[in-house]
Amino acid sequence: MNNDRLNGITTFVRAVEAGSFSLAAERMNLTRSAVGKTIARLEQRLGVLLFQRTSRKQKLTTEGQVYYERCLRALAELDAADAELNSGRLQPQGVLRISAPKLIGRHCITPVLTKLIERYPDLQIEMIYSDRVADLIEDGLDLAVRVGPLADSSSLVARPLGQQHQALCASPAYLARYGAPESVVALNGHRAIAYHRAGQDLVWQTLFANTQGLTVDIRLRLDDLHSLTDAAIAGVGLAWLPDWQLAQFIRSRQLTAVLPELRLLPTEIHIVWPQTRFLAAKTRIAIDTLLADAPALLHGQIGPR
Repeated sequence: MNNDRLNGITTFVRAVEAGSFSLAAERMNLTRSAVGKTIARLEQRLGVLLFQRTSRKQKLTTEGQVYYERCLRALAELDAADAELNSGRLQPQGVLRISAPKLIGRHCITPVLTKLIERYPDLQIEMIYSDRVADLIEDGLDLAVRVGPLADSSSLVARPLGQQHQALCASPAYLARYGAPESVVALNGHRAIAYHRAGQDLVWQTLFANTQGLTVDIRLRLDDLHSLTDAAIAGVGLAWLPDWQLAQFIRSRQLTAVLPELRLLPTEIHIVWPQTRFLAAKTRIAIDTLLADAPALLHGQIGPR
């Protein structure tokens, strides 16, 4: 395989993963024209059309999809060969791309990984904060943090990072106005804020399912934990927050734990990465560092377990 041929394959794979020639060019520090010409030369050499192009989007042809899957395997083998030769000898280097949910990424993941930048001068870290479940291969990611049950996947490896406990809280102003419930039954009729995703009032619905006849007056539904925290501090109502998010506001007395003995089953947190025979040094050191240091940040003790 000559160098031009390998460059064509790499550009083709990057174009598929990026979803457009323009974004692939940006990620590879090339012009869109250069990417387009490389793909065109590849198609000419293969004698097939790899992409169906319109003015608005590009889509793989059937032949392009088959070729893409073969190219992924070929590049994975090359990466594995590089990693095997360099294992134990090379310092972490290059760009490490990691996806994590917004708040947990800011509070518990980025503070751990920024230490690596000081330790390894040839390493760069690109954090992508998103609450959607990222496709590691399609999005060109090295690692991702997942909260909740993991879907079965033979293409990914997962390691448990910790558990997310949640606690019920309210602002002192809300409790002064409406009273502090002293039992689960006393929650009936209280105003509440819900973390709302995929048509569900998460956590509250779990509590309702476990406590027959319990109802609260949900006045506000939000799909963002930061906004939910702000609303709780403003006194809108009772809210469930992860311990790692709530602990700082308990300390500053902006929020107060309510019924600290009321605990639901914790949510599992994992780090996941694409299955490969050999991990690049940058990925391996990031995994080891997160497993060692992130659990302490995830664990914010609010009440009894």
